[in-house]
Amino acid sequence: MKRNVKSLTGFTMGAVDGEIGEVTDFYFDDATWTIRYLIVKTGGWLSGRKVLISPAALQAADWENKSFPAHLTKEQIKNSPDIDTEKPVSRQHENELYNYYGWPYNAGAGTGLYGGIGMTGMMEAAGSFEESIKAEHSIENEDGDPHLRSTSEVMGNHIHATDDAIGEVYDFIIDDSTWKINYLIVDTGNWIPGKKVIISPRWINKIDWKMATVYLDLPTGAIKNSPEYDASRPLPEDYEINLHQHYGRSIEDE
Repeated sequence: MKRNVKSLTGFTMGAVDGEIGEVTDFYFDDATWTIRYLIVKTGGWLSGRKVLISPAALQAADWENKSFPAHLTKEQIKNSPDIDTEKPVSRQHENELYNYYGWPYNAGAGTGLYGGIGMTGMMEAAGSFEESIKAEHSIENEDGDPHLRSTSEVMGNHIHATDDAIGEVYDFIIDDSTWKINYLIVDTGNWIPGKKVIISPRWINKIDWKMATVYLDLPTGAIKNSPEYDASRPLPEDYEINLHQHYGRSIEDE
C-alpha cells in the first residue's frame, strides 16, 4: 500500500524486548528515491538519544497500532554507533552502522534488498552503494553523504515547472512494501489555492539543493489541470492510471 510519510511520523519503534522510541523523521537516497533510514528518538531509557534504523531491521508493521517492530534488542540499540543526527551522516558512519548490525547492502535477485520483508527493488544502484561505502570507510566526509536527505528538511522546497513556479513539497508517498518514494505531494498554495497534486520523481528534471528548488519537466498548465490529490484517503489505483495518462507517461516505468 502507498502511504504518506507524514502519517508515519510518530509511530513507535519496538525492539524484541521493549519499546525503543518514536519515529521522528526519515532519510532517503535522492539517487534512488528510497527510504534508507528511520530516525528514532529514544525514550528516557537512553536519554532521548536519536538513532538510525534501517528498514532492513523491521518486522511486519503494525499499522493499526502505529508501530514498527524491529529485529533488534534494546541492548543492541544502546551499544550501536552514536551518530549525531543533527549533523550530516558520513559514509564512514553508515559503514559503522552496517557493520555493527550486519545489515545487507543488497540482496540476491528476487529476494528484495532487505531480505524477508519483501522490499524488492529498493535500490537500483545497491551494488554501487555498497562499493562506495566500503571505498570510503576510512574517510570522514564532513559534508556527509551527498545523496542522503531528510524528508522533513525537503518538505517546503520550491517546485518549479518548465515555465513558472508552481508550489512547494508538502509530503512524500511511499510504497510500504519497498520503502521506495513513488510520489512527491505538491501544495500549490498561492498558485492554485487549496489544491494538492502529486508528482513522480521520474518527472523531475533537476534539483538545486542549495536553492531548495525542484525543477520539473512539466509545464504549469499540465500541473494545474492534473487530477487533484485527496490526502485523506489511500491512493486509488485508477487515480494513478489517470494521472499518468494525463501527463502522457507510462505507469509501468515507475
